[in-house]
Amino acid sequence: MFDTLSDRLSATFKNLRGKGRLSEADIDATAREIRIALLEADVALPVVRAFIANVKERARGSEVSQALNPAQQVVKIVNEELVSILGGETRRLRFAKTAPTVIMLAGLQGAGKTTLAGKLGLWLKGQGHSPLLVACDLQRPNAVNQLSVVAERAGVAVYAPEPGNGVGDPVQVAKDSIEFAKAKVHDIVIVDTAGRLGIDQELMRQAADIRDAVSPDEILFVVDAMIGQDAVNTAEAFRDGVGFDGVVLSKLDGDARGGAALSIAHVTGKQVMFASNGEKLEDFDAFHPDRMASRILDMGDLLTLIEQAEKTFSQEEAAKMASKLQSSKGGKDFTLDDFLAQMEQVRKMGSISKLLGMLPGMGQIKDQINNIDERDIDRTAAIIKSMTPKERAEPTIINGSRRARIAKGSGVEVSAVKSLVERFFEARKMMSKMAQGGGMPGMPGMPGMGGGPGRQKKQIKQAKGKRKSGNPMKRKAEEAAAAERREQAAAQGGAFGLPAQEDKNFELPDEFKKFMG
Repeated sequence: MFDTLSDRLSATFKNLRGKGRLSEADIDATAREIRIALLEADVALPVVRAFIANVKERARGSEVSQALNPAQQVVKIVNEELVSILGGETRRLRFAKTAPTVIMLAGLQGAGKTTLAGKLGLWLKGQGHSPLLVACDLQRPNAVNQLSVVAERAGVAVYAPEPGNGVGDPVQVAKDSIEFAKAKVHDIVIVDTAGRLGIDQELMRQAADIRDAVSPDEILFVVDAMIGQDAVNTAEAFRDGVGFDGVVLSKLDGDARGGAALSIAHVTGKQVMFASNGEKLEDFDAFHPDRMASRILDMGDLLTLIEQAEKTFSQEEAAKMASKLQSSKGGKDFTLDDFLAQMEQVRKMGSISKLLGMLPGMGQIKDQINNIDERDIDRTAAIIKSMTPKERAEPTIINGSRRARIAKGSGVEVSAVKSLVERFFEARKMMSKMAQGGGMPGMPGMPGMGGGPGRQKKQIKQAKGKRKSGNPMKRKAEEAAAAERREQAAAQGGAFGLPAQEDKNFELPDEFKKFMG
């Protein structure tokens, strides 16, 4: 959604690089480019004006003029101002002192309230709560049935006493749901309310009546991030008519320009609390302004990536894989079965393109990431599953006839099987080297990232000593000067200016010996 904005901002900052100081003209030109980028992204005009004014004021201040790298300082200012208009700090849910906590969802029809109720229920369930979804949208055809299906998929309870489709009193259902939750020991009640195609008095009145009946601890306004500036107008109308405590952005994975997400917190004064960025129930998380600003500026979102990995990968499995790669056999205990298990774990985290998009600097290869075929992992899994247990444990035994059989079983070409096995050996070798402390191959000279002992020996062998003069008289003079320097150093003390040790039997402590190898 923020691709266009990211591209424009990246191009703007590229023009600043390499400048030792920023002139008034540089600051004005940068501010103009940022203004155009924000307006093209459909950010509300009052928000753009406030944002640009703050950036220009800070860019002219001492924090930039005295900085060693003014361009980086401007990027830092833009990042901080983006975090500010997105709401500042992450806003958490407020829970009631005595259960159940009541969360009411409000918004227009089509914003995604019913699906979001299931996503929020699943998210809360994952945090150890016992949520109850309540069907109070009795107008829209099949809304009650949809909520029941979503609740079943999320594995959470649902309260739907009325069939809906225009039948039943939503206010009474909301009131009764609280007693039902207390009886069934549900600590959170999520009330799904009806929406309209536009703001009208009937919608406002019904939402206000449900609010008065259940006294919710949190009223969340669900807004479709793809409807542009109208999202801000709708949010203002709901704030004045019913009132809400926080905003939930749905459909953040769309290709609209996303200005509503940048505008809504600033205009309404209410923070974005959650964001939905996909069709699956798992595509939902708390909204972190600092992480969103980092994504917009192509700085990545490693914290979210780490959190997703921690949810998916178990510590026990990770330790088991690491021990196999660190074994004395050079990682040969790591089999194709382990490789398949690792791939399936990664798939659970989400699409590969989304995961890569969270890494810093990935905006530069955005087209390649978007063209990744997610089915490649499925094809790889099919090839491995077409092998016998012995072939998976010892891929070296896979010969021509075995390759032909595996290819036939998995529906691929023989060359694909050969390529997979070769890539597996290369990957195992690299991972084993990294696990044993060899670091990244091909990057010698850096601690923890060297190319291993073999490369270091080769470098030492290639290194040449100081050249000696071909003139015998000159060479003799150089040797005499070197000998004199050595005598002076011995008289003054040892290396690093320390006194020379008189004890000839002096030895380093054991800890230093281990450290020095």
